[in-house]
Amino acid sequence: MNPTFFASIVAAAIVVCTLAVLALVYLLVRSRQEISLRRRLDPQLSQAQARDFGTVGSAPMIESMARSGKAIEQMVDTEGESARLLVQAGWRSAKARLFWYAFQAVLPVFFFVLVTLYWTFSESPQRTLHGLLAVIVAAILSFLAPRWILRSAASRRRGRVQREVPLFIHLLVLLFESGLSTRQALQSMVRESGGVLLELGRELDVMLRQVEAGADLSDTLKSTSDVLAVEDLSTVFSVLRQVDRYGGELREPLLETLEVIEERRGYELREKVNHMSGRMTVVMVLFFFPALLIFVAGPAFMGIIKALGDINGR
Repeated sequence: MNPTFFASIVAAAIVVCTLAVLALVYLLVRSRQEISLRRRLDPQLSQAQARDFGTVGSAPMIESMARSGKAIEQMVDTEGESARLLVQAGWRSAKARLFWYAFQAVLPVFFFVLVTLYWTFSESPQRTLHGLLAVIVAAILSFLAPRWILRSAASRRRGRVQREVPLFIHLLVLLFESGLSTRQALQSMVRESGGVLLELGRELDVMLRQVEAGADLSDTLKSTSDVLAVEDLSTVFSVLRQVDRYGGELREPLLETLEVIEERRGYELREKVNHMSGRMTVVMVLFFFPALLIFVAGPAFMGIIKALGDINGR
């Protein structure tokens, strides 16, 4: 490669990275200025943001990091997906949100330190090119890694909630047969089955707090099902909403829903078994079949070679 051309590419990349860093700093400063202006115009905004970040009584450094992380998230997430993913991951508390936003602010600094250390101590002849690639990868990961982590955490927790739905239906049927209403059944479930419904119990607790604060039970059930986005739970909540609004028998619809859920899970289990059978076939062909072939045909093959050797010796 022409040294002049390579130097031009490196210079252009450095200029682009510098402009990106300056743009990021400008957006962060502008975001802080807007927050400061809103505070002066609306005194209640400070308390609302404090409740959002959990910064009441927290260290100023952590508060600043959290606000920087929030600004970075607003640049990446323009549709408000992070707020829904935080709820799905179970990170509802102000402390959890504080550390999450602080993590988003610290991650770019961490990657920058790693790239700087590599640039300083690397002895590779192509250190400039490798360092440039490391800067690009670090910049991409700084924005995308938090999204991947949050989506993974939300997906795992949604899976745990979905596995608790059949037990949730059985408990509902049992409590309804004992004469309790929908609200009373949910309250009893939160009080008595916290060690059984680990994830779903937390969501029911939050939902009941909203109902006690004056929210409508039907609207709360709908908003919770929309936020969690668990298909089986949304089906159960839709049955509860229908019965709560129009009345009727709950036992039969819930048992029918449970039957549909178990049938669907049976199909999913069969599909997993079929995929596992295919994977095991690949493993057997690659590892077991060659060893078996050597064990079975090896002595005969060695005998043929020995016989051929004796013929040639004569």
